[in-house]
Amino acid sequence: MRTDVHAHLWGEDYLRLLESYGREDTATQHGLGAGDSPSELDARFAMNDAAGIDHQILSVSPQTPYFTDESEAVMSARLANDHYAELVRAWPARFSAFAALPLPQLDASLEELARALDELGMAGAGLTTSVLGRSLGDPVFRPLFEELDHRGSVLSLHPAGRDAGTPLIAENRMRWMVGAPTEDTICAMHLMLEGIPSRFPRLRIVHAHLGGALPMLLPRADEHVPWEAPDIVEMPTVAARRMFYDTVAHGHEPALRAAAESYGADRLMLGTDFPYQTGDGLRRAVRFIEETLVPEEAEDVLEAGTGLLPVDSATEPFSGRGP
Repeated sequence: MRTDVHAHLWGEDYLRLLESYGREDTATQHGLGAGDSPSELDARFAMNDAAGIDHQILSVSPQTPYFTDESEAVMSARLANDHYAELVRAWPARFSAFAALPLPQLDASLEELARALDELGMAGAGLTTSVLGRSLGDPVFRPLFEELDHRGSVLSLHPAGRDAGTPLIAENRMRWMVGAPTEDTICAMHLMLEGIPSRFPRLRIVHAHLGGALPMLLPRADEHVPWEAPDIVEMPTVAARRMFYDTVAHGHEPALRAAAESYGADRLMLGTDFPYQTGDGLRRAVRFIEETLVPEEAEDVLEAGTGLLPVDSATEPFSGRGP
């Protein structure tokens, strides 16, 4: 079964709730065709069928329920997760979902994670590459990694859309074209430098966009860590192969080849970034994998995301592929 691990769907009620709490980054999500109206779902399913995509794992990122007010964060996360659970019940062959968590409220996030996994049957958690400007490598988030690792669960990561914290991006119209893959790269490096992949070996971390610039940087990182980060537990070229990466690359075959050669094709999973790639773009998101990798590797990549689905779904459980 070909499973897309990077796909978005936003309910209007959820977006309006975020807006009522002061979020100002939701305007572009309205009217994108990524809602839950019958017409939008019919169009989505038709496009998926045309592209050869059987299943999508949904996430609300980057419109995550992060608020300093705990009640606002919890209310938003529960609304998002309940909505997704309804969609999965209605369309189990089409959808699974990653849980939204009310960060930076850690205790509330652990509670919501347990509800999402145990009661709602979600596929794991979906976070952004930073939380209100704080790195996921910060020890404050360690209990969340511990719980996900204990459960052998999944952490899907998506850029936060925060310009990687630099005005050089924010003030020069590059938030998503440059800022997003920069955030992917920084997050992956933060996690590796903190030893997260090796310390939590049962946790399956999935980075967006082939990990940003990471495939080009790994040998450089290995050579720099002895004097920049001498306390790391393992070299970046090793740590990177403990994680997974979706294939959102807008049809750029050299980027896919670089990722496959840097991580190994068994670390890659189909991602489309729906609705930002639709129609011909959605078909290209599948086709360029088939045209870039050898047939056996390509089919493995296209089907790899199925291994992230809950074991009690109608699919086979995760196969345990490792580095």
